[in-house]
Amino acid sequence: QHYYITNNLSDQVTDSMGKMKKTKKFGAVKRMIQASDPRLNKGKVTEEKAKPETEVRHVDKPSSALFFRYNTQLGPPYHVLIDTNFINFSIRNKLDICSSMLDTLYAKCTPYITDCVMAELEKLGAKYRVALRVAKDPRIERLVCTHKGTYADDCLVQRVQEHKCYIVATNDKDLRRRIRKIPGVPIMYVQQKRYSIERMPDAFGAPRT
Repeated sequence: QHYYITNNLSDQVTDSMGKMKKTKKFGAVKRMIQASDPRLNKGKVTEEKAKPETEVRHVDKPSSALFFRYNTQLGPPYHVLIDTNFINFSIRNKLDICSSMLDTLYAKCTPYITDCVMAELEKLGAKYRVALRVAKDPRIERLVCTHKGTYADDCLVQRVQEHKCYIVATNDKDLRRRIRKIPGVPIMYVQQKRYSIERMPDAFGAPRT
């Protein structure tokens, strides 16, 4: 942006009466002033650029239940969170949930199902009515969800982050990938017509796969 200042040049001539008389204007000169000229900003308050605040790194506080990666809250009777596809895979392979968990961990297991997983089963319709009937088994305890939303994977991840006493039973690859990022949480899944478990401490006698 350029600004122009025009200087009009004129000659002053005295006539015979001695009076000053101006001649006609001539030689109008235009001079260019750059936008960075300090005279243009005279009287204006220059705004100082706000310095960006230093980002504060948020580090999650480690759980008191963990001794390094060893979860001290795991122990019989085990608490197992069940996912939707884990029930479907169990039905497909003709596995009873409670007895198969007992055969896998050699200890009493208490399966749990959350409201979000139950809502997901109900949304699937009549095709999964057998899985819904299995989920309503009195041996499977119900956990009430108080968070917003009904997405089952987020519900399970949030619950195992808050409480380290659970084993997550799922065959969902994406959910298993998310659970592996949380230290100290074992994963149970269906493989070769039986239950297998990973990330289980060897001290509890869990079979290696």
